[in-house]
Amino acid sequence: MPSYIDETAERYVRAVGPEHDDLHAEMAAFADEHDFPIIGPDAGALLRSYAAATQAEQVFEFGSGFGYSAYWFLQGMADDGRIVLTEIDEAELAKGEEFLSHAGLADRATFEHGDAMAIAHDYAGPFDVVLIDHQKSRYADAFDLIRDDIAPGGVVIADNVLYGGHDYHDSLDYVEGTGDLPDDENVRGIVSYLETVREADGFHTAIVPVGSGLAVTVRDGA
Repeated sequence: MPSYIDETAERYVRAVGPEHDDLHAEMAAFADEHDFPIIGPDAGALLRSYAAATQAEQVFEFGSGFGYSAYWFLQGMADDGRIVLTEIDEAELAKGEEFLSHAGLADRATFEHGDAMAIAHDYAGPFDVVLIDHQKSRYADAFDLIRDDIAPGGVVIADNVLYGGHDYHDSLDYVEGTGDLPDDENVRGIVSYLETVREADGFHTAIVPVGSGLAVTVRDGA
């Protein structure tokens, strides 16, 4: 079994995987035009699936950009489910509100401009799904902040655990116990996050090698 999906397998997954609807295609085109990283349809479909599997009524995002991932979540959530988008860039957040308005979903979203960590203090759980997709150096802090607010059976999903501002090869020797951890903020942030969730009592974690890599951490049921 390969350690990571190779290019041919990735092409296969993409060919048989989920397609963008018209709005997601518009969002992807906007991302391309502005060189903005998005999780893509394969990872996005997993967000939708976890939202559906948990029948999510409350979702919180640490970092939302212009709403690409939020739109995937909303497609899978309960009909009355609500999502909190957080974004430090006001223009990006406004664009997200515009996109979700086009989909008729803006009334199920709360758009919070500012630092996600500060905003999270203002929201009480239980959250069925949480997405962590902001500064890598703050991933572990975000988990520690939100962990007690995750519903039993709820899910925390962290993006970019294989790629995205870093490359998992840079920490491979360290996690295998054969080398040192590079002095890189993003690498150290991701490794710290993975160590934190692996050691968290009452949670279990798996890495899903789609997109830039997702760490899926599930809270044990009641």
